[in-house]
This record gives sequence, structure tokens and C-alpha cells, in this order.
Amino acid sequence: MKKLIILCCLSGMLSGCSNSNGPVSGGGKQQEELHDMSIYHLPSDWNTQDGEKISFKDLKGQPLVVVMIYTACKTACPRLVADMRQIEEKTSSAAVQQPRYILVSIDPLNDSPEKLKQFAKVNQMDGAQWLFLQGTESGVRDFANILAVKYKRIDPIDFSHSNIISVFDEQGVLQYQKEGLGLQNDEIITKIIEISGP
Repeated sequence: MKKLIILCCLSGMLSGCSNSNGPVSGGGKQQEELHDMSIYHLPSDWNTQDGEKISFKDLKGQPLVVVMIYTACKTACPRLVADMRQIEEKTSSAAVQQPRYILVSIDPLNDSPEKLKQFAKVNQMDGAQWLFLQGTESGVRDFANILAVKYKRIDPIDFSHSNIISVFDEQGVLQYQKEGLGLQNDEIITKIIEISGP
């Protein structure tokens, strides 16, 4: 049921962004059209921890494992970060196509690229497979709605928020979500390996 709601939400948000052009040809090879439910249709731009500006379509062609956090969080986020590290460790040797692990800040006003880069370093997540993103307040809210992540500022530095890790295939289509903290990660690891296969 939750997946149906998410797909309906994504469909509505992307209806104005659908690709009306035919398949794009590049390098003499025709590329496939994106799935209607792909997050690569999202028009928002993001800043990486290295200060580069990207959009989700720049990540096309590889599986994505996504979580929404904020760097000042002292309760749930450390557990989500630990889960992401464990998932990456257990999939890195088994996945044929290496996923990109993305941490999107729900606090774009305070989580600057510099702060995200420092957070990545402190948490030993500064390898090429890790990507931290700062967006606009509206872009973050739209993305959270697609993932069914709810969040609310409860004081100047803290938020209450959902604890969800999402898995997208190489076309940017949601394939799996894990909700909760301190749960077994076997199922999500199996799913990542499955969609990262040949």
C-alpha cells in the first residue's frame, strides 16, 4: 500500500516533467527512455559535499541506496548512518554493479557542502561510493514526499523524521524500502545485490 501511495505521488510530481522527446542517441548508440516513475525526471538541482552542482539524472545508470538525515542529529541519524555503512560493506564484494550510497540532508539551511564533507570524513564515508546532497528547502520537501519520508523541525537545530532507507534501480525506479532502526539488513542487502546483478 505504501509503495502504491509513493508511486502515485511520484507520478503526480513528474507529470509536468515527463520526457516528450524520443530516445536520445549518443555515441552512435541509442539510449533507453526513462521509466515514468524514475526519480531522474526530477528537475531539482543539488550541491554535493564537494561543492559540485548535480541533478539526479546525472546518477543514471547505477543503483542508488538513499537515506535522509541531518548532520546535527544525535539520535536516529547515527543509527541510519551505521546501517548504511553496514549495508555498503556487505554489498561491495557481492554486487556486480556497484551502487551509489546517497545521504540527503533534510536541513539544507545548516548542512552546507563543507559541513557535509566534514560529516562524511568523521563517519568514514568519504570514498567515491558515498554522495552527500544539500538541496533547496522545496527540493528536499518534494524528494521526501516521493520517499514517504516525513520530517518536521522541532527546535532551531533538531527535527523529528522518518527512518527509511530506499533502494532504486539503475533506471531510478524505487524497488525497496526499509523502515525502522536497528533492524536486520539482510533483506535490503539481498535486494541491492539482486538489482546490481548482470
